[in-house]
Amino acid sequence: MITLSGVQFAYNGFPVIKGITHSFAKGSFTALLGPNGSGKSTLLRLINGILTPQAGTVEVMGRSVGSISAREMAREMAYVPQMQYNTFPATVFDTVLLGRNPYISWSPGKDDRRITAEILVRLGLDDIALKDLNKLSGGQRQQVFIARALAQQPSVILLDEPTANLDLRHQHEILLLLGELATGGITVLVAIHDLNLALKYCSEFIILDDGQVRAEGGSDIFREELIEDIYGVRTKIIRHEGEMFILPTEPL
Repeated sequence: MITLSGVQFAYNGFPVIKGITHSFAKGSFTALLGPNGSGKSTLLRLINGILTPQAGTVEVMGRSVGSISAREMAREMAYVPQMQYNTFPATVFDTVLLGRNPYISWSPGKDDRRITAEILVRLGLDDIALKDLNKLSGGQRQQVFIARALAQQPSVILLDEPTANLDLRHQHEILLLLGELATGGITVLVAIHDLNLALKYCSEFIILDDGQVRAEGGSDIFREELIEDIYGVRTKIIRHEGEMFILPTEPL
């Protein structure tokens, strides 16, 4: 579904992504992990075509991202960046309806409105459908932007810290939903800081450090020595009832 081959990128000559090669299978739910500045957000933008690799290639379904039109890309891939702020008055319904733009030739039709309404119900946002987006809490706005991405009906969804500003219940609901989408065949890639949330909900993991992949695979990649080296904190890995938990013990 998504293939990265030797991808490199630098900002003003400063290398941020250093030769990353990886493939994401259809229906995979992958956590992109790493400390601040490790390259997570930049890698998502490279996959989405917002940024262009200065070396290497990014392919989606066997095609170079650069060869896919913006409209076609929006049908294949949805991207939810970190917290967004809207400056124009818009209802929740109209904001989510914008996700249908790749399919609309002139104006939204009945199917576009139906799909929007179904997504609002699915995410429990139907009771605030007519509220002004600017008057919502940060967590509610984040849910609305995720709903807008789902309205695109993509085969790939990229999310940058989707649980930021969400309380415990909504973190659970969003990640559970993303897991269901992956089970249904959508490829999900989420940049996330919380290692334990990632371990609970994701099935595959990539740990970035200084723009490079330090580890990739299943939960067996997590080792106390690796986490200490990357994050600068000593941890203890415990297992309880078949689940893995990473507990920080002390900073170095």
